[in-house]
Amino acid sequence: MYRYDEFDHDFVAQRVDQFTDQVERRLSGEITEDQFKPLRLMNGVYLQLHAYMLRIAVPYGTMNSAQMRKLAHIARTYDRGYGHFTTRQNIQFNWPRLADIPAILRELATVEMHAIQTSGNCIRNVTADHFSGAAADEVADPRPYAEILRQWSSLHPEFSFLPRKFKISVTGAEKDRAAIQVHDIGLHLKRNDAGDLGFAVYIGGGQGRTPMIAKKVRDFLPEQDLLAYTTAILRVYNLHGRRDNKYKARIKILVHETGLDVLKAQIEHEFEALRDTELKLPDSDIAAISDYFAVPSLPICAADESATELRDESGYEEWLSRNTAPHKRNDYAMVTISLKPIGGIPGDATDKQMEAVADIAECFAFDEIRVSHEQNLVLPHVARAELPEVYRALKDAGLETGNAGLITDIIACPGLDYCALANARSIPVAQSLSARFGNPERQAEIGELEIKISGCINACGHHHVGHIGLLGVEKKGAELYQITLGGSADENTSIGEIVGRGFEPEKVTDAVETIVDTYLRLRNSSDETFINAYRRLGAQPFKDALYPEKSKAA
Repeated sequence: MYRYDEFDHDFVAQRVDQFTDQVERRLSGEITEDQFKPLRLMNGVYLQLHAYMLRIAVPYGTMNSAQMRKLAHIARTYDRGYGHFTTRQNIQFNWPRLADIPAILRELATVEMHAIQTSGNCIRNVTADHFSGAAADEVADPRPYAEILRQWSSLHPEFSFLPRKFKISVTGAEKDRAAIQVHDIGLHLKRNDAGDLGFAVYIGGGQGRTPMIAKKVRDFLPEQDLLAYTTAILRVYNLHGRRDNKYKARIKILVHETGLDVLKAQIEHEFEALRDTELKLPDSDIAAISDYFAVPSLPICAADESATELRDESGYEEWLSRNTAPHKRNDYAMVTISLKPIGGIPGDATDKQMEAVADIAECFAFDEIRVSHEQNLVLPHVARAELPEVYRALKDAGLETGNAGLITDIIACPGLDYCALANARSIPVAQSLSARFGNPERQAEIGELEIKISGCINACGHHHVGHIGLLGVEKKGAELYQITLGGSADENTSIGEIVGRGFEPEKVTDAVETIVDTYLRLRNSSDETFINAYRRLGAQPFKDALYPEKSKAA
């Protein structure tokens, strides 16, 4: 993984010193909260419903054990003993005292972490496939390019005050595990017919109150032109993006209002002026950054983990089936650590659990940990022979849930329990659904099914691209949950369809069960997934089941 150089260390230290002075001025009353707001947002500090919240960057979701231990220490020392991993591959602390945040940032700097550009109208944390560098289906590791983009974008003087926040994601496999088509810029790393590396480039994706799927503007962009083309896109957006209405300020609106062909012509014109400038990436620079992300030297481990006494232990087979994935090496596996215990809060991890993950990664995974945009953790390089020991260690920490990709692997934002923008609570709904569908046999029968929950239209829980999406809304002072069906954030991205009126909190779990039962009754076979069945059947059978009174009236 990338290691800070002298510039990085000085850069982060200077920012911490600067923000320390700003916090002292706020606490003394020298500046007001309104004056402080843009300063704190530049340092990842939000004012939530009950307290300040600190969002810490985990670039492209990659960290090591020392960094995870530091997060555990911060949770225990400065917060309430836990942290919340987010869909941006970051971590949030919901209860720090403002006076303590400079000390937190200083501690983070000792392990090469910070909170810069995790908020504000700038280029946010660049995300990537959480299996990067390890997946068997990968063309190449996309993280070196994410790191190049991180270095290029950090406090970029031209793009620090954009019309709105800007999000970039990169994937290196045909199977999209980074949701690139719902990002402002999505990059699909691929090879052309000559074997050269480059990118398919998508722009204008996003969720929120106007969800849109990104449009492809380049089928193949040579890797050397990455920064020049990205700069061209940002320049066109910065010049023409709307600043009169924050709800229409994202690049997706510019794509929609201007038209893809016109906007593409503007980008290409800008690119032509930039492509042979200092923004062209030398092969030597790409190679130097790529060296940081070399796969560890993996010893041969030929033993078969299936010949273990754990084979008959309750939960192990489910975990082995659901939470491990094929590695580039047949004798290794990628392990997903579910942060979705049955009845638990999605994405939360205690300080003790973080320390346990750090220990496991150090002992069994070459000191590497990933954060996924599904709010789970990943150990990318684990010898299959050591999977039983990893499972035992995870079980000791309460992290052994074998539900990756199943109905209880729910994405949820913090909702009205924390967020000042939320209309409804997300966490209790997620807990209720998890408890209802938590039986392993029931989950296995249902198969792959993604539920995503947002407490407001800002869609931090990605409800638009859930197979089943739940949006919390407020109507006449009461919470309701609007249901969407058929969303997906993979290589076949789709926006979910609203099926009808919202459901009260106490009825939403029953409504989801009705949807699931309808799917099980109508699917072609046990191999037909929910999303495939929905695309075949359409919305009507589910609407009829959810709103039988309308069906009878028709």
